[in-house]
Amino acid sequence: MRPEQGTLISRAQAMAALLELLTDQPVIICNGFPSREAQKLVDRPTHFYMIGSMGSAPAIALGVALAKPHKQVITFDGDGNVLMGMGTLATVAALKPKNFIHVVFDNEVYGTTGNQPTISNVVPLEKVAKAAGYTNVERVLDLDDLVYEFKDMLKKDGPSMLLIKVNEFAEDAGRVVLDPPDITKRFMKAIE
Repeated sequence: MRPEQGTLISRAQAMAALLELLTDQPVIICNGFPSREAQKLVDRPTHFYMIGSMGSAPAIALGVALAKPHKQVITFDGDGNVLMGMGTLATVAALKPKNFIHVVFDNEVYGTTGNQPTISNVVPLEKVAKAAGYTNVERVLDLDDLVYEFKDMLKKDGPSMLLIKVNEFAEDAGRVVLDPPDITKRFMKAIE
């Protein structure tokens, strides 16, 4: 465990604070523990849970943002997922969807597969997003800052990235109970 890990909030704590600020916005959530935790916290038809497909959540969110330009689209992602699909950062920045917010929960590990270290401790993902061309980029370490910055991003044109440093704790949450085709149908109907 990193020295500062004990002082950081958990991903579930961060996610709960963000979900309190959202209502009917489409939220595309990366695979693994983030989808499990989000469903346990607040299950909404506007939540698209990834089952597998590591690194694909922001690409799907980008498609939704381009197809629904009047809806704010949020993607919940992890550092390992961002590293897996790094090219998506450049694509998002190049297409400049104003309604796109990319939230990255950075715990510096691949949590779902056993906490193997990622390289986000030496590759600052928020700086990569900024260099690629994201309009608004913030990195936060605590609950108050994450709420303040997320509320601010909800008012601004994007694309935006909020990177939240979190600890390695994973909530005791069972697998997503919906089948992928059911998730897709429910989500598509909810965002019509």
